[in-house]
Amino acid sequence: MSALEFNTEILNLSKPLKYFALNLTSNNEDANDLTQETILKAISNRHRFAEQTNLKAWLYTIMKNIFINNYRRKQKSNTLLDTTKDLYFINIPQHTGDVAPESKYAEREILGTIERLEDAYKVPFMMYFDGYKYKEIADYLDLPIGTVKSRIFLARRQLMEMLKGYSRN
Repeated sequence: MSALEFNTEILNLSKPLKYFALNLTSNNEDANDLTQETILKAISNRHRFAEQTNLKAWLYTIMKNIFINNYRRKQKSNTLLDTTKDLYFINIPQHTGDVAPESKYAEREILGTIERLEDAYKVPFMMYFDGYKYKEIADYLDLPIGTVKSRIFLARRQLMEMLKGYSRN
């Protein structure tokens, strides 16, 4: 296969690659970056592709590996290394001022309202609130990703209705 044919085949597969990237990242900009990085890596490693094999599967494998490596790199960069001898400094709160009593009351009221949600809505909402991605929540709860997104959306809507006094307007 010539370089021109190889590049044409890759460009023809860019749309399915983008969909796969969206499935991995759940973010359009990240998916575009991942797709672009995959195509670039495939073109620069063209000599490693074995002809008469599945190009699409090869590209998906490259994309999956890039995604995993980026995820690991991101997790590693978020790790805090403490080199002090007195490890008790780790648990010092980061804020310096006192918390206003009305904000403590508001926090209790909001958390109480969240607790009143049905578990089917509360669990995915709290996992999302704690920083999990839709895919991670779906895998953990063994639900389709669309169901997870829907339940989080419905939980937000219920909370907005139940907490009308906290609206920005």
